Amino acid sequence: MRTLASIALPFVLIACSGQQAEEPVVEETVAAVEEPAVTAANGIEPGKYEVSWEDGTASVMETRADGTYTATAPDGTVINGTWVVTDGKSCFTPEGGDGVCWTEGATGEGGSFTANFDEGVTVTVTPRVVAPAE
Repeated sequence: MRTLASIALPFVLIACSGQQAEEPVVEETVAAVEEPAVTAANGIEPGKYEVSWEDGTASVMETRADGTYTATAPDGTVINGTWVVTDGKSCFTPEGGDGVCWTEGATGEGGSFTANFDEGVTVTVTPRVVAPAE
C-alpha cells in the first residue's frame, strides 16, 4: 500500500494543482505624472509673444510649458534655450550662452506687459494672436 501511495502521490499533487483557484490578475494602472507647467514670473502662460524693443524693432518669443523657448531676433536669427522663474524673475538661457533675467510687470489690456532687464532695458511684450488657417 505504501508503494501505491508513493506512486500515486505525485499524480494527486499534479491533479490538485490544476484545481487550485487561480490568482486574480491585477492590472496596475500608473497615472502619468505631469510636470507642472512653467509660467512666467507674472503668471502668464507659455505661448507666442511679440517683444517690442525701445529702438522700435520687434522679435518673436515662443515659450513652452516644458521650460524651453525659441526666440526670433529682429534680424531673423533664431535662438533656442531654456527658461525658469528665479527670485520672481523670468530667466532665459540660450543654448551655449549666459542667462538673462527679466522683471515683468502686471498684465494690462490684451495681456500685454512690460519687462525690465537689470541693465535698464525695457521691452513691451504682447501676446501674438495667430489667425486660424483657412
